[in-house]
Amino acid sequence: MDENELSYIIRKCIFNVYNTLGPGLLESVYQKILVYELQENGLNLKSELLLPVKYNDKLFDINFRIDILVEDKVILELKSVRSIEDIHYKQLYTYLKLSNKKLGLLVNFNTTNILDGIKRVVNNL
Repeated sequence: MDENELSYIIRKCIFNVYNTLGPGLLESVYQKILVYELQENGLNLKSELLLPVKYNDKLFDINFRIDILVEDKVILELKSVRSIEDIHYKQLYTYLKLSNKKLGLLVNFNTTNILDGIKRVVNNL
C-alpha cells in the first residue's frame, strides 16, 4: 500500500475514534485508542517511536518522539489543542525529513469538526 492508500484507512480510524470519544480529552487518550483502532484495521505500527538526530553523518544522543508511525510510511502527530500553530507543522515536517518519510498527518482532536483537524504534511511526495 502506498502513502495515499494508507492515509485513507488512517483517516477512517481517526473519524471512528473522534466520533466515539468526541473532543476535549487528553492527547494520550486519543493516542492509545487510535493505536488500538489502527491495529484492529490490520495496520502495523510503532507508537512513541524515538527518532535520533543525525548531523554530518554523526548520530547524536538526542531523540524526538514520533506519536505513531504506520506501516513504516506515515507519521501521525497527534494534538489536543485549541488550534494548530505553525510550529506544529514545522515539527511534523522535521520528523518527516529526519526519518526520510514522505507523508505525515497532523491531527488535532480538540475541534468541533474532525475534518478541520486533520492536516497533511508532505516531504517530497
